[in-house]
Amino acid sequence: MTSYHPATMRGFFLGYNENMKKITVSGYATATDVGHESPKLSTMELEGPQEMDASDGYHTFDELYDHRITLFITLCRRQAKAKPSGWWSQVWRSKRHSDGELCFGTGTQYVLGIGKASECQITYHIPVERWNETDFAETLEKAPEWDGHTSDDVLERLKRL
Repeated sequence: MTSYHPATMRGFFLGYNENMKKITVSGYATATDVGHESPKLSTMELEGPQEMDASDGYHTFDELYDHRITLFITLCRRQAKAKPSGWWSQVWRSKRHSDGELCFGTGTQYVLGIGKASECQITYHIPVERWNETDFAETLEKAPEWDGHTSDDVLERLKRL
């Protein structure tokens, strides 16, 4: 049996299918196989039951993801309620990307965003089960055209709010 020391697993991405959960670890990772350490890996995939989760020893990935979603919904609610002027006052949601396709083709997620114009967007995909928590947001038939923002861009834009 192979065990993986959670503190060395960085860059988690969870992918789901109906019966299995896949955790892809990218970046620096060290795998420990009962009694010895394997070489550093650039990518490692683990598959198991839906209950499987990754942890840093304090919080599971699912807990941290839920916190991120809740914090973003709260920020969007505050922005919509305060009604400040400027790009940051445009709080919206859509079940479809700008091309009209359901998010990831599945309808299991939707886009919640702040700002519609290029170089002003802050967006996250949110599980559709949380749609009713965002009824304060303007509902769009299709999301605005994605401006190509990266995770780093979102962090910088969040700091400017």
